[in-house]
Amino acid sequence: MVEHHLVRTHRSEENLPREEQLAYRLALVAADPVEVDDDVADMVINRIIDNASVAVASFTRAPVVAARAQATSHPASSNGAGATIFGINQKTSPEWAAWANGVAVRELDYHDTFLAADYSHPGDNIPPILAVAQHTGRSGRDLLRAITTGYEIQVDLVKAICLHQHKIDHVAHLGPSAVAGIGTLLELDVETIFQSIGQALHTTTATRQSRKGEISTWKAHAPAFAGKMAVESADRAIRGQTSPTPIYEGEDGVIAWLLDGPDGRYEVPLPAAGEPKRAILDTYTKEHSAEYQAQALIDLARKLHAAHPEAADPEQVKSIVIHTSHHTHNVIGSGANDPQKYDPTASRETLDHSVPYIFTVALQDGSWHHVDSYTPERAGRADTVALWHKVTTLEDPEWTRRYHSLDISEKAFGGRVEITLTDGTVITDELAVADAHPLGARPFAREQYINKLRTLAAGQDGKRIVDEAEIDRFLAVVERLPELTAGELDQLNLVAAAGIIDPATAPKGLF
Repeated sequence: MVEHHLVRTHRSEENLPREEQLAYRLALVAADPVEVDDDVADMVINRIIDNASVAVASFTRAPVVAARAQATSHPASSNGAGATIFGINQKTSPEWAAWANGVAVRELDYHDTFLAADYSHPGDNIPPILAVAQHTGRSGRDLLRAITTGYEIQVDLVKAICLHQHKIDHVAHLGPSAVAGIGTLLELDVETIFQSIGQALHTTTATRQSRKGEISTWKAHAPAFAGKMAVESADRAIRGQTSPTPIYEGEDGVIAWLLDGPDGRYEVPLPAAGEPKRAILDTYTKEHSAEYQAQALIDLARKLHAAHPEAADPEQVKSIVIHTSHHTHNVIGSGANDPQKYDPTASRETLDHSVPYIFTVALQDGSWHHVDSYTPERAGRADTVALWHKVTTLEDPEWTRRYHSLDISEKAFGGRVEITLTDGTVITDELAVADAHPLGARPFAREQYINKLRTLAAGQDGKRIVDEAEIDRFLAVVERLPELTAGELDQLNLVAAAGIIDPATAPKGLF
């Protein structure tokens, strides 16, 4: 059973009781000692594999190298065993492991997603929760329960509260969800979780400029920062430190000044006491390294590449119009009014948020690759630039309605493409969900998650990123997650093959 919690701004003199505050209700969900359903446990395992896959593919990328160097400058803190860092045999304190691993997971925009009133990458909950679990010697069962809480809280917040409408970055839902998961992991009392949620939210609200215009490397760091703040917020709350209250509903709080304002109202769906946490099953992962709203359009472009090769030739194309949702049009489409989305010299972070670019390359190549599709040479190819500048997006109210639908059978993230050739021929086709979506042509199951890991670990040009034996070891461990005992969670790490990571080449900083 789902209970809907009404959230609105309250004047200070109303003295909103703690028990009626959203942060407290989230804490109650986190503290509820429900067990994990078997299908949920299987999906948690899939997402741990998925996170490892995309982290492996980013081991040598500059943001990951820098974050890893920062983390390794900090030894494990004294009150625990420390936490592992993707790629290396070295531990650090849990907040820094959450930081380094969070950047590695997020860097390629290649892991799971949930889209509703707002959008999110719920897999970002895993690095901070796992880091604390390793540091404190928790079991696989503890980790399962904690990750399901992180997913539940983030998905429930994303269903109800829109952040991007007010230009607030989506990680404002991640800080509270990750620290709620940590609360479940450590079996903290409701009051302590309540205080940690308030601190995590307060420290992780920021503007969306990190995802606008010339998108920088901070895009990967933003969720890692939220995870790091979640760990630190839990630590402070455990030490008895309190948070701004009421953080959501106060007259100078988040709703009043960052979201819908004093008259704003939200209804947040939360599982009732004793109800299992199953929100992870509403989420979906990516087959392609690009913004999620581009997934179905990549698959559609691949189909059109085979069926209409003439559509890939700028000499034969007059225009390409993608009819899609408000969000796709205004965030990654031409409705964003970002000239950088049409700039062949733009950063990779910008290009993976440009559906005109993504659709053009997939249409011409009939494929998509997390490295090759973004190289400067690929982006700068003359025929690509010519076709790219003929691609625009338009909002279609029906695609917007389907995007926001809570009915999983009609919820859609794709669009309809209309290609007008110079001879007057019009080619139209549409796709609602990506092939890898649960309702798509080739839904991801355990086999596909494992294949994604093995494919990315194989690297390019014969240079393996992670040895096969290390992949086999990791998979053998993660697939028995519910049975892992205290101390075994350290094995949920992948170490790079010899010569892949060279700490001496890492950039120097203050630490």
